[in-house]
Amino acid sequence: MRHPSQPVVHRVLITGASGFTGAYVREELADAGYEVIGTTAGDAQPGVRTLDITSLPDCRRLIGELKPEFIVHLAAISFVAHDDPLEMYNVNVIGTTNLLQACVDVGHEPRKILIASSANIYGNAEGVVDEDAPAAPVNHYAASKLAMEHLVRTWFDRLPIVVTRPFNYTGRGQSERFLVPKIVSHFVRRRPFIELGNINVARDFSDVRMVSRAYRALLEAPVAGETLNVCSGSPRTLTDIIDIVREASGHDLEIRVNPAFVRQNEVKVLVGSAKRLNRVVPDMPAIGIEDTIDWMLSLVV
Repeated sequence: MRHPSQPVVHRVLITGASGFTGAYVREELADAGYEVIGTTAGDAQPGVRTLDITSLPDCRRLIGELKPEFIVHLAAISFVAHDDPLEMYNVNVIGTTNLLQACVDVGHEPRKILIASSANIYGNAEGVVDEDAPAAPVNHYAASKLAMEHLVRTWFDRLPIVVTRPFNYTGRGQSERFLVPKIVSHFVRRRPFIELGNINVARDFSDVRMVSRAYRALLEAPVAGETLNVCSGSPRTLTDIIDIVREASGHDLEIRVNPAFVRQNEVKVLVGSAKRLNRVVPDMPAIGIEDTIDWMLSLVV
């Protein structure tokens, strides 16, 4: 029996815990006193269990065993240029519905389920995009996330769910398949040039640490049945990012535009409105992209 003076420890299950975002969300929640159990599609590790999200029986087994008070669902194929669309839909859509169905099947209702979608569902939206903007996906990743959202909404009356639409974010440990880590790496290694696609595209960049704090705040906030942007509200072009890294690293290099990297369905400008997020979880500390770049460079410069 728990002594009255002992703090209550809440168990949270994080799918995709071994990924880039998962590592930071695990740290954020563990530091806040949660008992964190993660899942991965690969081999089990300390504090991380193996879960095939595409298997409903496997989801039932784990949810029934752990009965987590909170679930943060991050498991997904998140690389836009992933070369197997069928796998992307299977993981991103079917995997998510399996997790929700498993909760119902084993008779367990968590206090909150946070499901990460993506701002990519907005497609080539212009200006500041809020959550009521029409969806217009331009690639399989975005379409899979939108399909997932539509199905998740059918569970809003049965489970306490919050859906997040994070815009671009970055930080230490992100794969160099993504643009900001690729740019930082080239400057750190003092490369003479870098090949990129369209450097005039503008994105709403956030820091992964801010995203992790927002996810914890949403777990703890009295909100369910809502979809919220997670963003900075400030667009930056890749040219801006290059200039920031150039100045912070003290190195210069040649920028080469490789036509093979220019996507025909490229989203040109994507910036989000954070009004709804700020209303639900006010006083979220902002982290500027300059600080994020300095943090990423500080490991090696």
